[in-house]
Amino acid sequence: MKVWIDVLTPKHALFFEPLYRELIRDGHEVLLTTRKYREAQEALEMKKLRFRLIGEHGGASRFGKLLASARRIEKLAQFIESWRPDTAVSFSSPEAARVAFGLGIPHVAANDSPHIRPVARLTIPLSRYICSPWIISKRVWLNFGAYRDGVVSYRALDAAAWVKRLRPNPSVLRELSLDRDHPIIVLRTEESFASYLEGKASDEASVIGPITEEILKLGIDAQVVISTRYGRQAPVLRKKFGRRVRIVDHVVDSTALLYYSSFFIGAGGTMTVEAALLGIPTVSCFPGEKPDYIKYLEKKRLVQTIGSPNRIARVVSETLSSGAEQEAQKERGTRLLRWMQDPIEVISRVVKRSWNTKRS
Repeated sequence: MKVWIDVLTPKHALFFEPLYRELIRDGHEVLLTTRKYREAQEALEMKKLRFRLIGEHGGASRFGKLLASARRIEKLAQFIESWRPDTAVSFSSPEAARVAFGLGIPHVAANDSPHIRPVARLTIPLSRYICSPWIISKRVWLNFGAYRDGVVSYRALDAAAWVKRLRPNPSVLRELSLDRDHPIIVLRTEESFASYLEGKASDEASVIGPITEEILKLGIDAQVVISTRYGRQAPVLRKKFGRRVRIVDHVVDSTALLYYSSFFIGAGGTMTVEAALLGIPTVSCFPGEKPDYIKYLEKKRLVQTIGSPNRIARVVSETLSSGAEQEAQKERGTRLLRWMQDPIEVISRVVKRSWNTKRS
């Protein structure tokens, strides 16, 4: 079997790495593609995965996204037509879905974010299968145009795919000059280029900035780390906070960093889920529509959603001074992760099913 996997973001690299390695181990031929986008490329390189670079990220504007997507579809179509895969897999990549559909290749989409409606509208109707966490109703995907027999659920949040396989490496602490024995507070900026945050986020005024200010004002005895995106957020935050905060402007082993952390504050989704499943006290300050997985983690008392920077700083201070609360959070996260399925086992079966369906 020849399988094409399209990767657009660091999360996709983390999510599909186990599938890639399993398929290779089982003797299948696998092609990984990505676009010119620093974080995705660095994540694939960090994981030592071979990939082919086709197309580029379209930036923040709708016009830029449209042109970049159209150009990438053309380039992918030419390459994939000659490579001739049996099955295509992506995390609802609009370009992969369109090319696969146009060339008659069954497309298996993973997606945990129906709140990102433009992506769902562009990919779900063109996908033979849609695989997603069980907390998302089948009806949601049917309303987007999914095949009635093509919706497959797994009892897990997506981050379980790599958090279950985590072998924490303390080298990330040395890389960032962090002391393992001193509390570490990690903050993650919002995805300001994302269409679903249009008008709600800006590289010049990240929602993480005021929160960091309040943490520093309280004089919390901890190391503060801000993980940025795109290469445009880091200079602004570095100018604002100087040496008081460690600014991460490149891809690192973020899962290991979270494992050694004492508190996490996320303006995005992926690292928020990772931190929760690792049992790290977690606050979400996501500036857009609240995703289903954040709502679920709130019910499990693994994430708090707080908008006030001052309130967030006070929660950080109170939590770090309470060993009992940190232990309780660790237990809740560990128990939930253990209960969850491995999403890759489910998706692997679907990929093989799509191949068998095509052959029959």
